[in-house]
Amino acid sequence: MDFELNEEQRMIQDMARQFAKDKLEPNAALWDAKQIFAVDVMREAAKLGFAGIYVGEEFGGSDLSRLDAALIFEQLSRGCVGTAAFLSIHNMASWMIDTYGDVNQRRQWLPNLMTMQHIASYCLTEPGSGSDAASLRTKAVRDGDDYVINGTKAFISGAGVSDIYVVMVRTGGPGPKGISTFVVEKDTPGLSFGANEHKMGWNTQPTAAVIFEDCRVPVANRLGDEGAGFGIAMSGLDGGRVNIGSCSLGGASFAYDLAKEYTQTRTQFGRKIADFQASQFKLADMATELEASRMMLYRAAAAIDSNHPRKSSLAAMAKRFATDAGFLVANDALQLHGGYGYLRDYPLERIVRDLRVHQILEGTNEIMRVIIARQELAQ
Repeated sequence: MDFELNEEQRMIQDMARQFAKDKLEPNAALWDAKQIFAVDVMREAAKLGFAGIYVGEEFGGSDLSRLDAALIFEQLSRGCVGTAAFLSIHNMASWMIDTYGDVNQRRQWLPNLMTMQHIASYCLTEPGSGSDAASLRTKAVRDGDDYVINGTKAFISGAGVSDIYVVMVRTGGPGPKGISTFVVEKDTPGLSFGANEHKMGWNTQPTAAVIFEDCRVPVANRLGDEGAGFGIAMSGLDGGRVNIGSCSLGGASFAYDLAKEYTQTRTQFGRKIADFQASQFKLADMATELEASRMMLYRAAAAIDSNHPRKSSLAAMAKRFATDAGFLVANDALQLHGGYGYLRDYPLERIVRDLRVHQILEGTNEIMRVIIARQELAQ
């Protein structure tokens, strides 16, 4: 069992870290304060292959592994958590098209998604169905060569700006077997968007409702068979959970590095803060939580790459642990900065705000426990 990265992985890691340092970190505070969705900068990331990390090469993807993706999102989040997290969503939606779309669908949508000339959003959550995703009510009724969609999706990242919406809708009876997946383009008649939500964090990406009112979508836009949509949605979330855990790890690691530096320069009572055992113990615990998170995320990513039978459970474990630990580490880093950590002159309060939602999205951490327990008890 080799825990060292190979040369190619180190190069990928270094490239992502340098991009974060040069392009994301210097701008993150402004983007957060002004709610700027940095599409042009994300297109620069796409030139490095970060828009289709695990999409096949045929239509412009990078064809890398889930472990490579974890390395990339960890490093990008050191620069800007919210922007890195949106890139993870774009990657997930693009992967779903690449994996479940036919050759015509992949040819139609993937080339522009790989350059981020077109941006993708993932639409599962509804006002009345969050954790109980299989109870979604947005409905698609077949009408000749089209489906007519009616309903509303909630809390959709990129809503109103994204060009492509991968949408889970009900085409059959109740429960997961009645759900199908469609690709809906932004200019489709009957598609509209709610007002941008006012959020605690993730201000570097828009979040709004996606509204379907007699929205007519061609049958040719359906991914896979009727009734396969819930499985498609869940398969996307395995990787999405590792990605968002990696974003927590990256943001928290940057906060930890800032705290470590600060405690070695700030003096109180005639001593550096780092000389007090209370500070040393806190830093030791933070380092341990980050290392444990990293190992769990890399293990889960490798399990998805190998199609391990426990991949869903391992992804849920890694997401639950890393997002909980990441938020606590960032909060401890803020605490070690004292009053300065609470100021927007320092990045700590922004990281704390951005990381908090990771314990909710891609399946709440309570639902992660349900997934883990279900698989453990089935053995």
